[in-house]
Amino acid sequence: MKLERGEDGSKIKELVVEEGGERIDVWLAKNIEQLSRARIQKLIAEGQVTLNQYPCLDKKTIVKAGDVIAVTIPPPVASEIIPQSIPLEIVYEDEHILVINKPAGFVVHPAPGHPHSTLVNALLAHCPNLEGIGGVQRPGLVHRLDKDTTGLIVVAKTEMALQDLQRQIKERKAKREYLGIIHGCFPGESGTINLPIGRHPKHRKKMAVLQGGKEAITHWRLVEKLGNYSLLHFSLETGRTHQIRVHCSHFGHPLVGDPLYSSCKNIGVKLTGQALHAFRLTLTHPENGKPLKFVAPIPTEMQKLIEFLRKKRG
Repeated sequence: MKLERGEDGSKIKELVVEEGGERIDVWLAKNIEQLSRARIQKLIAEGQVTLNQYPCLDKKTIVKAGDVIAVTIPPPVASEIIPQSIPLEIVYEDEHILVINKPAGFVVHPAPGHPHSTLVNALLAHCPNLEGIGGVQRPGLVHRLDKDTTGLIVVAKTEMALQDLQRQIKERKAKREYLGIIHGCFPGESGTINLPIGRHPKHRKKMAVLQGGKEAITHWRLVEKLGNYSLLHFSLETGRTHQIRVHCSHFGHPLVGDPLYSSCKNIGVKLTGQALHAFRLTLTHPENGKPLKFVAPIPTEMQKLIEFLRKKRG
């Protein structure tokens, strides 16, 4: 593969087909690791791909041995998000992925009310040479955590890593596990909650179990009874907004300290938010296929709450 630089900062990759018989978008996706098939199709539609020096605008074109393909990759469009130097607790990092232990009170992505001082602002400062993902210079958020949920979150540093990690989550091959403290207790030692979740019809900041909502599946297991409270282990099959919080609240056992779904404010220990921690993350490395498992210790606030409830239980 031959690589050149355009005057505008674009990359021009020239490739020679050794074995034909495939669609051009499929062949390019296999031979340019940095680009997803969807991104390649977009470049074809934009006229950024030539076949034997002629523009190729049909992603279904079949390539032949000896064909010369040139792909122009425009420079990433600068993100409107401003990089900010904010300390990050980095659990793991290489050229493909970044795993962070997020504290409570840290918003993941800029939004109305939180235009800056977010994880994304910090990531752009930490990775100033981040590749353009989808043609935009920005971090690849594979999944998110609520503002006051602590724990592990993985970020893709390349477009291919993002596509692969999102596929792992969609196919339920990546595993996200949480520890949470709820009011009361569920019947039995373990169970599965399979109830759809959608936007609350009256309170727009809240989600709710709704007929016609998106599929939401939460597995739970009792770890420890803490008097009138319970420490539970949760694992997710789906990743709906507020999923664990909504499922617990729906059955009258909201997470302790939850500002949206619990009305019980004073428990004896001051909390920043809900007692929910993403403590373990299991996935396959998107580049080399190596199984990876990360564990984040229970944060100090939550550990103090557990010890307080143990003493109160006697």
